[in-house]
Amino acid sequence: MATKRSYGEACRFAHALDLVGERWALLVVRELLLGPKRFTDLRAGLPHASSNILSERLRDLEQGGVIQRRKLPPPAGSSVYELTEWGFELEPIVTKLGAWGARSPFPPETKEINADSIVLALRSLFSGEAAGGLEAGYELRIGDESFGVEVANEELQLHRDPTDNPTVSLAVPDAATFAAILSGQLTLDDALGSGAAQIDGSKQAAKRFLRLFPMPEPCRCADVEALTATA
Repeated sequence: MATKRSYGEACRFAHALDLVGERWALLVVRELLLGPKRFTDLRAGLPHASSNILSERLRDLEQGGVIQRRKLPPPAGSSVYELTEWGFELEPIVTKLGAWGARSPFPPETKEINADSIVLALRSLFSGEAAGGLEAGYELRIGDESFGVEVANEELQLHRDPTDNPTVSLAVPDAATFAAILSGQLTLDDALGSGAAQIDGSKQAAKRFLRLFPMPEPCRCADVEALTATA
């Protein structure tokens, strides 16, 4: 069995990287932020991670106290992985890292994104100022998955279960479509007109919901601009 690598430093930052710095580790954390998942669910959410690598990361994270395994009661009987209370403390770190990455002057080459990822992106994009005094619940249906979004006191709550009596329900066939609507590459009017999105509720309320998540401006670093110009 391979020996887990370590930076070998007493520095707390280095120790944190020992725990969650291996490839796929923080993405496993991302996949569990909205609730427990079975191994097969994690494989579906991280299709580019092999079963062996995913098993290794889960073992490392469990041994490090970041996640834990729990067996569901009958009739399910299967095991799920979930974040420990300490593991959940990574949520603002993942959110901040996502917000930082969203400002990259070099966008990712792939457009592939899963449902959990785009829903969690709402947290890093959320503008409390845009929310103002809004208090509302929303349902997002992305493919076969449903998520609840709650807005109150200029704060955002996300959960995997649908919201009771939502102000608006927005349904899209996949995460890429919702990402295109969020980023403005596809307007809500066009998405509704083409059948790429459906809403249950008023269009005005749906547009108000989308305005809560303004896209950040990419970093305009002089060094980056110079590098791009000479590339």
